[in-house]
Amino acid sequence: MTQQVTLFDLEQHELFQRRHIGPSEAEQQTMLDFVGAESLDDLTQQIVPEAIRLQGELKVGASKGEAETLSYLKSLASKNQVFKSYIGTGYFGTEVPSVILRNVLENPGWYTAYTPYQPEIAQGRLEAILNFQQLSMDLTGLDLASASLLDEATAAAEAMALAKRVSKNKKCNLYYIADDVYPQTQDVVITRAEQFGFDVMVGPAEDVVNHDVFGALLQYPNRWGDITDISGLISEVQAKKGIVAVAADIMSLVLLKSPGSLGADVVLGSAQRFGVPMGYGGPHAAFFVTRDAYKRSMPGRIIGVSKDTRGNKALRMAMQTREQHIRREKANSNICTAQVLLANMASFYAVFHGPHGLRVIAERINRLTDILAAGLKSKGIKVVNQSWFDTLTFSVEDVEAVVARSQVAGINLRIDQVGTLGVSIDETTTREDLVVLFDVILGENHGVSVSVLDADLVANGSNSIPEELVREDDILTHPVFNSYQSETEMMRYIKRLENKDLALNHSMISLGSCTMKLNAATQMIPVSWPEFANMHPFCPVNQAEGYQRMIKELDDSLVEITGYDHICMQPNSGAQGEYAGLLAIKKYHESRGEGHRNICLIPQSAHGTNPASAQMASLKVVVVACDKSGNVDMEDLKAKASELADNLSCIMITYPSTHGVYEEQVKEICDVVHQHGGQVYMDGANMNAQVGLTSPGFIGSDVSHLNLHKTFAIPHGGGGPGMGPIGVKAHLAPFVAGHSVVKRGDEAQDNGAVSAAPWGSAGILPISWSYITMLGAKGLTKSTQVAMLNANYLTKKLAEHYPILYTGRNDRVAHECIVDLRPIKEASGVSEMDIAKRLMDYGFHSPTMSFPVAGTLMVEPTESESQFEIDRFVEAMVSIKAEINKVESGEWPADNNPLANAPHTLADIVDPEFDARPYDRQTAAYPVETCKLDKFWPTVNRIDDVYGDRNLFCSCPPLESYSQE
Repeated sequence: MTQQVTLFDLEQHELFQRRHIGPSEAEQQTMLDFVGAESLDDLTQQIVPEAIRLQGELKVGASKGEAETLSYLKSLASKNQVFKSYIGTGYFGTEVPSVILRNVLENPGWYTAYTPYQPEIAQGRLEAILNFQQLSMDLTGLDLASASLLDEATAAAEAMALAKRVSKNKKCNLYYIADDVYPQTQDVVITRAEQFGFDVMVGPAEDVVNHDVFGALLQYPNRWGDITDISGLISEVQAKKGIVAVAADIMSLVLLKSPGSLGADVVLGSAQRFGVPMGYGGPHAAFFVTRDAYKRSMPGRIIGVSKDTRGNKALRMAMQTREQHIRREKANSNICTAQVLLANMASFYAVFHGPHGLRVIAERINRLTDILAAGLKSKGIKVVNQSWFDTLTFSVEDVEAVVARSQVAGINLRIDQVGTLGVSIDETTTREDLVVLFDVILGENHGVSVSVLDADLVANGSNSIPEELVREDDILTHPVFNSYQSETEMMRYIKRLENKDLALNHSMISLGSCTMKLNAATQMIPVSWPEFANMHPFCPVNQAEGYQRMIKELDDSLVEITGYDHICMQPNSGAQGEYAGLLAIKKYHESRGEGHRNICLIPQSAHGTNPASAQMASLKVVVVACDKSGNVDMEDLKAKASELADNLSCIMITYPSTHGVYEEQVKEICDVVHQHGGQVYMDGANMNAQVGLTSPGFIGSDVSHLNLHKTFAIPHGGGGPGMGPIGVKAHLAPFVAGHSVVKRGDEAQDNGAVSAAPWGSAGILPISWSYITMLGAKGLTKSTQVAMLNANYLTKKLAEHYPILYTGRNDRVAHECIVDLRPIKEASGVSEMDIAKRLMDYGFHSPTMSFPVAGTLMVEPTESESQFEIDRFVEAMVSIKAEINKVESGEWPADNNPLANAPHTLADIVDPEFDARPYDRQTAAYPVETCKLDKFWPTVNRIDDVYGDRNLFCSCPPLESYSQE
């Protein structure tokens, strides 16, 4: 008899989980049979300790279909009042070129790529980032740029840390911040300085010369719009052995003399207005440029030019590549995420417009500002600043009346506490907008004509930019910025770079700890909606009702999922979340008169950002040993917790452990630390094995950061954006990050900020909101269970050919496994690096290499991969093992085999000398039949890292090198 299906059942079959979860129901059963479990629930019981299992279903609601989700989210977005913003203060309206919007921001070939740790299959985004570095160096006039930091404010905090490291004024502990620096930047820098134990003075920029400082921060142009010659201040500070950082507006630098030419040691700022939407605060790439002499102290990532084994130009990350994993608590910073996708957009914006197009945009902005200034002055309005690029500060008799008219007209002015108003003109401003501004500021019947003012400026010129500060040198002279101004050529350039990169739209990226799951198209669509994309983060909160409701709903869901009482959305990366969580713990202890608690216990297996974040919070790291199974050594923990009880601040643990297993004693770990007065920080890197089954709050943790770019499906974007909000128990809630500009009301107002925007990178929060909404309670739990099923299926398959380093109860892993390659290397000489590079020939990105254990690969398939794709990966690994056996037996020479020579390029395959190798072309390029389904060709051979570090070159190579490819 045919089974009857109800309409409700039909609707259930269309739920998002069927699209998000890779294996079909039939495949899941096949895999369960293979691993020896009757059902997903049975497998869960075998893996997750009973003591920490949640009882009952998550209270996040039933799942919604994709169309229903978008419809509801659109209704929320419609509640946002997208006023025309003249607030400025580091955030500006911009026009995202459609060719970049469609082919980069909305293209999974760009937004699903991983960080370029395997550069041979990341040459496209590496070139785009190198262009960003070149753009940064050209505009700032300095020698060496990083590959993008999180935002302008945190970049300024990093500049302060660099100044302390390199200043020769070693005995001085004072850092000076000009009071005309953006307020949110002051906020973040002061918070960071407090943790480092630096003294901070905020005062007029010109007063810096009267103080003995190790460094200073100036703004150019300043927050009020003035453009002043700061070269004298810079030279006087430097004469006293201080280091000067200048926060600069990137668009103004098209017309202004570069800060480097004025003597600055560091120049930083936001690249947001180069074609990246405001997004209610982010994500946006920050540029950071300094002198070559300070390169060893530079924070973040740097892209450098090296060569491959064929002698061809090849790009890779240089020097600071994941340096915190090596230096741990001695790291320069805890940076792990960069804003790569946004840096790529900004660099493409510069490539598309070219130097001439950028100059036209900048001159138009300045001209409109000139017209506004002339009109205001003609009616007796006092303009406070004497010079300007795009920002005017002015006083009016009746501020409230002007503000009231502005709200009726649908525009936001900057409202200053000193009783003045401000206007910042941007790329989106039109002549018609000026007419409205005059009506708002001057009232009716003002008689000001934009056309007349414009004609007068044409006739008489403008002196709004001081003559001595007008830029005279050429910018962006490299051919890459002068070759792609037609959309046809730009489209092809973007596609050419995309084709060099392996992303999630090509194959599984099985990186342990990084959770490269599906970033569903439905989740991504709202990011581009103007109601979300075009909101200024400092607009009146009542204009952002849709954003606030969406964030509140996401907060509520994350509270339920984590078992915490409160969520702080401000941290805009996982490492920032660690820092923010540790600050909350410190402030909690201080509130209880126990500010002396400064010891942070960290297991030796921990993620490298944990100790780096601890040192940023001025905590002293004490390492706790792990036993032979990779678990925390309980005896060592108890001994150290007892010995250090008087000063114990916290422990930082990851759960499931960094080794990929559920530790049975996790509740005991929490109890031990609490008994001795400490707090428990649980790293959220492995939350993908917790959602719906257990939670950090239920286990006993006090605070965690959540990698929304891992567990909650925000894409990695080639290395960023990320989001790292923290969940806290109620007793820590008053101590989460505050904000000097926007008072949220859920924290003490003097806590200080950790990021520039109050809700961090709010523009990408619709992704995680949609992920939770479309999966619902059942889908979230099932996703976790299938992630564990996929991991155990893959582990059992691989275990037939490779040793698995750690397993937990019932010989199970959680959501990832560690393949131990050390015995193989000892027997054959084939290294984990050889296997990582050889996987490229099979069309795969390598799993996480040599972390958390050197000489291993950590594999995480996630719930989004099908049985077919997992089997394809296993097939590749089994084939590679057979190749290793041939090396070990001597059939292939140790220095001339497919592994040693991997990856193979088309240049290898067509090389007439290839026949001299002991293996054929098919073995090199098509080692298994599935490679023929969709062959991915690396565009360079194995890159010489040593050469790149010895010959550090971090700017765009000359054109000849491109034509020779």
